[in-house]
Amino acid sequence: MTLHHTPRRRTVRRLRAASAGMATGVLVAGLLAVPAAQAQSGADATATPGAPIGTAARTVGDASYAPGACPKTPEPIEELEGARCGTLTVPENRARPDGRQIRLGVAIVPALSATPKPDPIVWLAGGPGDDAVGEAKMAISGGLNRDRDVILMSQRGTYSAEPNVLCPNIDAFNARAVGLVSGAPSTERLHVEATRACRDRLAAKGIDLAAYNDTESAADYEDLRAALGLKQWNLYAISYGTHLALVYMRLHPDGLRSVALDGILPPAISGSAATWSSARQGFDGVFKACADEPACNERYPNLSATFDELVRDLEAKPVTTTVTLPGSDKPVKVVLDGGTLVNWMTSATHVAPQVPIAIDELANGKPQRIAQQYAGGKLSPAAMGRVAHGLVYGVFCSEWTPYETEEQALEGGRKAFPTYPRSVQEQAPQLTYLRPDCDVWDVPPADPSIRDATRSDIPTLALSGSFDAQTGADNGPYVARTLPNATVVTVPYEPHVVFATSKCAQQIAVSFFDTPDAADTECLKGLKPPGFEIGQRGSTR
Repeated sequence: MTLHHTPRRRTVRRLRAASAGMATGVLVAGLLAVPAAQAQSGADATATPGAPIGTAARTVGDASYAPGACPKTPEPIEELEGARCGTLTVPENRARPDGRQIRLGVAIVPALSATPKPDPIVWLAGGPGDDAVGEAKMAISGGLNRDRDVILMSQRGTYSAEPNVLCPNIDAFNARAVGLVSGAPSTERLHVEATRACRDRLAAKGIDLAAYNDTESAADYEDLRAALGLKQWNLYAISYGTHLALVYMRLHPDGLRSVALDGILPPAISGSAATWSSARQGFDGVFKACADEPACNERYPNLSATFDELVRDLEAKPVTTTVTLPGSDKPVKVVLDGGTLVNWMTSATHVAPQVPIAIDELANGKPQRIAQQYAGGKLSPAAMGRVAHGLVYGVFCSEWTPYETEEQALEGGRKAFPTYPRSVQEQAPQLTYLRPDCDVWDVPPADPSIRDATRSDIPTLALSGSFDAQTGADNGPYVARTLPNATVVTVPYEPHVVFATSKCAQQIAVSFFDTPDAADTECLKGLKPPGFEIGQRGSTR
């Protein structure tokens, strides 16, 4: 496609809101297999003209693709039935092409159209550490395969890759930690011990932990494009996947027709300070929405101040409670301190209509709702043995912590939440104990260019939600400063990854791939704000 030659930027800010719902989490599934297509052999093998993408074997440079069985997933995924699948084999470390080879699972979901467009859409998963193949339901239910094939590849180290860099012992500790004071030195020690144990186990297998990063992953995707014989394709990236997409755009721009970023995480500013800023934006979005709704404001006045006071009170004197989780009658001990409350709120924007009543209940001595939601996320089967923590630390410890000092990280907490205790400000939400974890993970810093802003005229859609407390909506305009053909859409009343929760966002995304210079945002006009759950008035705090 010919790129636009006249720089321009379109910023669309929705003034009316969509209904908020539970975000689709990491979607995972069981082993599926489809009959392998007849593979062509030899380095010069190419797909037969007009043949579907992914039905021929091909070797390009040090990478090779071979059709075969579909990647394994924890549970069956209906959307993968009929997918064309295979394996991409690449060097683990391209600086040592004769060293270990790794295998990445590939699933290609055919377009619904009988005459698909020649440039498919590639789905880049979140995390880091989530497997794109396991997110097939999210990608396909949003209509991305209407007239283009959708390609899902397991990023290196993730669940269906060989080898994987999963750390089930870290998941087990995270489940256990719901019953511990998050800010206690003993909890930090146990947390870091779990990280060290996983690192030692993976290193003992000969895995090059320094090779699990964005630079190598971007090269993996570029190798896949070449091995599939594609001139160009499009990217749809969610959450951490946007971090990878922006690196990909900078390093390998020629094969990209267009890029959609959803829940944006810019490599240039990623770290603890930016995480605090995102939390502030998402929290304020929910609190303001309650204040703007008369019934919510009357029942839960000064919600922001109440929440801040709870963070301070719980950090000084944690609360312990016992809850049962759906599908189990086994009691679970949960400790809520200030840091835990902040981490709960960061995710709770996915169920924003319940946030005011949950905070009010906690303020009136009823912590069970928040405790159940927090523990449910940590003890869910989807949180066990599925995240590639080796990729998490490979990215964070080489690309983030070397380029942010402890003081800068702390200042981010102070600036965003000046009234929080220092012990809370020291541990950014989602990144608890990151620096000591990185000390034991012990991988070298990435080249400083990893922090460069991506400058590109590739048509880009930058989607954010105003309730997003994980990757703040300000990140959309931020990346658009150096992307002159960017369309920025902020979706009020939607949480992290708007594609998972908003039909309007899905329509905008599909229209963007049709006409990247003119995404259709008309559906924004008819959207309405969510209704907050209003409980009976109890005792006052």
